Amino acid sequence: MSKHFVLNAQDRRDAGKGASRRLRRHGLVPSILYGGGETPQPLSLNAHELGHLLADEAFYSSILEIRLDGQSLQAVLKDLQRNPVKGDATHVDLQRVRSDQPVRMHIPLHFKGESVAVGVKQGGGVLSKNLIEVEVSCLPKDLPEFLEVDVSALEIGQAIHLSQIPLPENVTLVELQHGTEHDLPVVAVHHARVTQASEDAETAPVSAEVPVIGEEKEGSTPPPSA
Repeated sequence: MSKHFVLNAQDRRDAGKGASRRLRRHGLVPSILYGGGETPQPLSLNAHELGHLLADEAFYSSILEIRLDGQSLQAVLKDLQRNPVKGDATHVDLQRVRSDQPVRMHIPLHFKGESVAVGVKQGGGVLSKNLIEVEVSCLPKDLPEFLEVDVSALEIGQAIHLSQIPLPENVTLVELQHGTEHDLPVVAVHHARVTQASEDAETAPVSAEVPVIGEEKEGSTPPPSA
């Protein structure tokens, strides 16, 4: 069952970088709610509450409930900006959704059976993940929290492609809408490539003996005395 996430929002009237900095100093995060055929609406979100929600992977791929002035709206997270040093959220883009219109969202892939995959456990191969998320299209009520990919039967040289991912009913992969040539490999098992340094490598021979300064070689002519 999908988790239910609630964001309590406040209307935001001031715009600009200066206004955004003031909001952040007061523990708020500037946001914008757009889409759904309506005018974009500037909002502010509680930074502490938002930070707690952002720690949950499911938050990024779920239909969110936005509570604003006694109203309850549905939206999805479309963009998130963070402070490059602290990692705190500095701005959030939210897109309105309607129950009768499909949404496109990136959904994480959860890989099952990695430690017991035939090609890894028995063949000594290495599991290689080419994708960790996929974009899906579906109605909001059908949006999955994640998609599961079972790799336990994968042998060396085998791969699982997009078309082989089990999908819930009424959910499609956006990439496959562009044709079969977009049926990309998601995960594969390869032979382990181990590079071992040769311990008996020959060292380069010394080409000539270098005399020590102040030491005369046999048969050499000593320098003239002053």
